Amino acid sequence: MKKVIAISGGGTGGHLAIAKALMQECNKAQIPCIYIGSTAGQDRDWFESEEGFSHRYFLPTQGVVNKKGIGMIKSLFLQLKATFLAYKILKKHKITHLFSVGGYSSAPASFASILSFTPLFIHEQNAIKGTLNRLLSPFAKKIFGSFEDRSKNFYPTSYPVREEFFIKARERMKLKTILFLGGSQGAVAINDFALQIAPILHQKGIKIIHQSGERDYERLKEQYAWLNIPVELFAFNSNLVEKMREADFCISRAGASSVWEMCATALPALYIPYPYAAGNHQYYNALFFSSKSLGILCEQKDLNPQMLEQILNFPIAEVSNSLPSHISPNGAKEILDSILD
Repeated sequence: MKKVIAISGGGTGGHLAIAKALMQECNKAQIPCIYIGSTAGQDRDWFESEEGFSHRYFLPTQGVVNKKGIGMIKSLFLQLKATFLAYKILKKHKITHLFSVGGYSSAPASFASILSFTPLFIHEQNAIKGTLNRLLSPFAKKIFGSFEDRSKNFYPTSYPVREEFFIKARERMKLKTILFLGGSQGAVAINDFALQIAPILHQKGIKIIHQSGERDYERLKEQYAWLNIPVELFAFNSNLVEKMREADFCISRAGASSVWEMCATALPALYIPYPYAAGNHQYYNALFFSSKSLGILCEQKDLNPQMLEQILNFPIAEVSNSLPSHISPNGAKEILDSILD
């Protein structure tokens, strides 16, 4: 029987990066695949012109979590309507496997796979399952993930990280360059922490690279100038792998993609989880590494200049040497091979 895979889900870059990695692996194996996502979120920005999918569908849906009253009813109605559209799409393309990366974008196709008896496979990026993945887990043939999970149908794989992160990996020996990452939107807490410790870093001859986010760029530019501290400051950079390669230590949020990209490139980090992430999942992502002495975990409420002492005394060479052993460059292939098995 000819295999045709549907990949569904998205909303955020973390979800969509997994979808793209599996699409690329399907292309290598010459297995046709389609994409089913949402008109909301970043789905269209990523895949509307992506030729790696034979067909791309964007259904009118929106998130249900945290909605109340009329908003909740409207969201559920859109999800229900989209589920029937997704059911027709699965039948039209004779889909043999559905791979869900999570997020509200994946709900219609995932429920349609259950209704049509199409084997459902789930990828959970984080150490704590999202609401939809918890709901769908009993119906999934396998749940893929790179953190720890006690589900009976859990199948551990390496996190699908782009090959360039492995290519750019290097072993760090001492702290010469530090990188502050607050994500594309920036993180005021990380930005303020950087300004607090910048004078000491500069005094010790440590180079500062800092992604500020668009909203905080001008403030930081003025503050660094006032402090008379040289800095490589930028609002956003789509080629962060080069900045990671240059750095010896990173101060970052703890989104799943970020922590595993740093792992792949052998970059030790101080993780400051976003405190309002659903289920506090960033905290548990960071805990996975800090509990193995592969990084430092500090909650935002505890962040203060005294953390610099831990950074300066951190065993960078030892951890940088250990990190790559926790991930392989074949994460997407591991997932596809398991799906086809």
